[in-house]
Amino acid sequence: VQLVESGGGSVQAGGSLRLSCAASGYTSSYYYMAWFRQAPGKEREGVAGMSSDAMTNYADFVKGRFAISKGNAKNTLYLEMNSLKPEDTAMYYCAAVPSRGRLNQIPHFRSFPYWGQGTQVTVSS
Repeated sequence: VQLVESGGGSVQAGGSLRLSCAASGYTSSYYYMAWFRQAPGKEREGVAGMSSDAMTNYADFVKGRFAISKGNAKNTLYLEMNSLKPEDTAMYYCAAVPSRGRLNQIPHFRSFPYWGQGTQVTVSS
C-alpha cells in the first residue's frame, strides 16, 4: 500500500487547510485509515480516523474543527482543518491498517503498517 499526502502549508491562526492522501496498491478490501501528526520533540498522535464503513473517530483536541472524509472513489482520504491554532503545527501523516470492524478510538500509531511521507502544516499566531 502506498500513501501520498499533499495539501500542507503555512497559514495564520484561524485559517483553514485541506490535506489529501492518495492511496494505491490495496491488498485488502477493508482498511482503517487515519491522520496522525508529530511536532518536534513530541510523540506521534492520532488526529482523526475512519473505518471501512465510514465510522469516524477524532482526538478531543480537534473535535468540531477537523473533519475526515473519503473521496467517491474511496482511494483518497481528506482532512479538512478549520480554526487552526499554532499548536496544530506539525508534520501530518496518513496511515492505513487492514481492519474489517469498527473501532472505538484511533489505534496507537504502532498499529499501522502503512504510512505516507508526511506533509508539513505550520500555523502562525
